[in-house]
Amino acid sequence: MSTASVPLPGWISYGVIPLINLVIAFFFSGLVVWLIGENPFEALKYLIDGALGRGDAIGFTLFYATSFIFTGLSVAVAFHAGLFNIGAEGQAYVGGLGAALVALALDRYVPWYVTMPFAVIGAAVFGAAWAFIPAWLQAKRGSHIVITTIMFNFIGAALMVYLLVHVLIVPGKMAPETRTFLPGGQLPKLDWLMAIFGLKLGPAPFNVSFIIALVMCFLVWLLIWRTRFGYEMRTLGISPSAAVYAGIPYVRTVIIAMLISGGLAGMMSLNAVMGASARLQVEFVGGAGFVGIAVSLMGRSHPVGIILAALLFGILYQGGGDLSFEMPNITRDMIVVIQGLVILFAGALEYMLRPVMVRIYQQFAGRKSASQKLAGT
Repeated sequence: MSTASVPLPGWISYGVIPLINLVIAFFFSGLVVWLIGENPFEALKYLIDGALGRGDAIGFTLFYATSFIFTGLSVAVAFHAGLFNIGAEGQAYVGGLGAALVALALDRYVPWYVTMPFAVIGAAVFGAAWAFIPAWLQAKRGSHIVITTIMFNFIGAALMVYLLVHVLIVPGKMAPETRTFLPGGQLPKLDWLMAIFGLKLGPAPFNVSFIIALVMCFLVWLLIWRTRFGYEMRTLGISPSAAVYAGIPYVRTVIIAMLISGGLAGMMSLNAVMGASARLQVEFVGGAGFVGIAVSLMGRSHPVGIILAALLFGILYQGGGDLSFEMPNITRDMIVVIQGLVILFAGALEYMLRPVMVRIYQQFAGRKSASQKLAGT
């Protein structure tokens, strides 16, 4: 019997195996650090201290994690419907336009908590709109979603550069960006949350969008596992032919799933545009859309796993900066190598240890069953 078809308890599939994969990834990362002549344990110390050792460091870690939660959720929703959305980068970029337009229109007249819900809607609508054409092409024309979403990343980037250079730029300024939003268009920092734990946020741009991201995690969980449409998505993702045979509308399910996915990616822009810089800038996404793919893979496309994976990548991003400063031999490129090893072992090779774990579990379960029979006699 193939090990792929042997069921394992959730605490093994979603807890033990990812943890062991992560340990293996850090082992090989430490080996790479050792090969370039640095102490891997000292490097790990700098990495952890740089990400979690101070209030401002924790704030930056959570700031990065917030963006990765949004894009990870975006990829996960599409993945449950059998779609591989590579376009979260472009969808987040265009979503930033929706958030910025709302902030520019309302920041003079209302406080931030009035602007915020409209900005959330604007970012989600613009991100969803950017995902609509690839979704329609996949559903109606059979165009592969991976190819179309990748291409739309480039189209979105070109469109945003044009708008920032020729339309939204502040007259007389050289920088391709909008004006700075007034307080009514800015998301406040969560310094009060850090203060509860006796920490000072400092210059870290950790803001209210983190709470919005957690709310979205809960809503995605409800959608996927507690609604009829979520069941239809999961059925389509497991077996498209069986889903169509059961009467699940393929076109509608694909398009709605991609719209939700694009909307979640667009909402990532709240963190960077309204929370950090308080203006729309070129390349504000900074690769978060692509990191979201790794976050979703590592998190097994479950909101809880996505939160944990996003925190891990937030630690790598923030701690990696301090590590490269304290150990110049470990450059930013080396940090990317470490991130790649984490993705390789915890994402791409997620089932590498499954056969071993199945054998161990079967032996343990067999012994437990035998002991129960003996106790019963």
